[in-house]
Amino acid sequence: MLTPTEAARLIVDHCAPLAAEPRPLKDALDLVLAADVWSPIDLPAWDNSAMDGCAVRAADVAGATRDRPVTLPVIEAVPAGRFPERSVEPRTTTRIFTGAPLPAGADSVIRQEDTELLPDGRVAVLNDRDAQHNIRRRGEDIHTGDLVIPAGTTLGPAQLGVLASIAHGTPLVHRPPRVAFVGSGDEIVDLDRSDEILAGRKIATSNSYTLSAMIRRAGAVPVDLGIAADSKESLRAHISRGEDADLLVTTAGVSVGEHDLVRDVLAELGYEMKLWRVRMRPGAPLGFGTRAGRPWLGLPGNPVSTMVTFELFVRPAIRRLLGHQLLFRRAVTVCVDEGVTLGPPLRHFLRAIVKADGPAGTLTARLTGPQGSGILTSMARANALLIVPEDRPAIPAGTVLQALVLDDPHHVALPPF
Repeated sequence: MLTPTEAARLIVDHCAPLAAEPRPLKDALDLVLAADVWSPIDLPAWDNSAMDGCAVRAADVAGATRDRPVTLPVIEAVPAGRFPERSVEPRTTTRIFTGAPLPAGADSVIRQEDTELLPDGRVAVLNDRDAQHNIRRRGEDIHTGDLVIPAGTTLGPAQLGVLASIAHGTPLVHRPPRVAFVGSGDEIVDLDRSDEILAGRKIATSNSYTLSAMIRRAGAVPVDLGIAADSKESLRAHISRGEDADLLVTTAGVSVGEHDLVRDVLAELGYEMKLWRVRMRPGAPLGFGTRAGRPWLGLPGNPVSTMVTFELFVRPAIRRLLGHQLLFRRAVTVCVDEGVTLGPPLRHFLRAIVKADGPAGTLTARLTGPQGSGILTSMARANALLIVPEDRPAIPAGTVLQALVLDDPHHVALPPF
């Protein structure tokens, strides 16, 4: 049995970023850039106005006040989208609008609020505070040849905007993986058989819904292969329908019971087993293997075990396939505010609520309640997984431990558990 850290490293070491492909910007949100992007232009491409107002020479408006305005003839008006046709000569001005190119000769833009248009068509400058101001210089954001966004960057809204600004409309990104998942068990049915579920004769496939959502949240495309019966034939048929997926995830059937057939079926299909159990709770019966480079992860069937092992092992594998360099949620230091007694000497991942306590912002952790692996509400109430080392059978209140905060946007390269 490997430790959770050893298992996580083994799994991601057998995963690799998927092939890169060009994607339109509108379809590239949250994908990972596969190649450096260099700018072919300066940005801004020319000196331009940061204000609506008047382009002037600073020397011409020095000392202007409301009591002693400086009046200048207007030689031209330049809106955004047009280029000036005349230079600003001494003692003249050009009316200009935000984003419009700055005319030659001008070194300042006086904001419109500090000017007054006179009846004879001249402009009175009422304040000189904008002398040498309100100009965006060519290339002040990006220069031609600059590395704009390096490979490995996740493309968020700002990155997409930068790429659009340099007309890079189809960045090369790692495509999102297709993650096929299948549950198994004669007792498990989907919601189209809700009458049997409500009558207590069958169990709803909650894992199908949590897995689909977690796969999507991780940035991948879920492919639901349905629920297989407890037979090799049914398992083989369901798994075979996901042959074109980039990652296969199964739930249940990975323990050592009479009906735990997943391992045998996968071996018959050509999968090489790399891992079968992990020293942790919940989620000890975890399977991992590969076939022709395609990874498979076998998760336990209990709902909480499914979600915890997904968080620790499947999610980092998906991030690796997506091309991310930081794969794992970071651990934060918390103070446990209640005593906890544990069972076997395994590393425990307890469902907890972590919150900042007091003005100093110290993080405290409290369990969500009963921690059985079938109590799915313990995950619904949790915002973190409290990590308890295997040599700590009892945790007094006030103990300082580490916790993985769920939905934390920050990630680290190595498993912190």
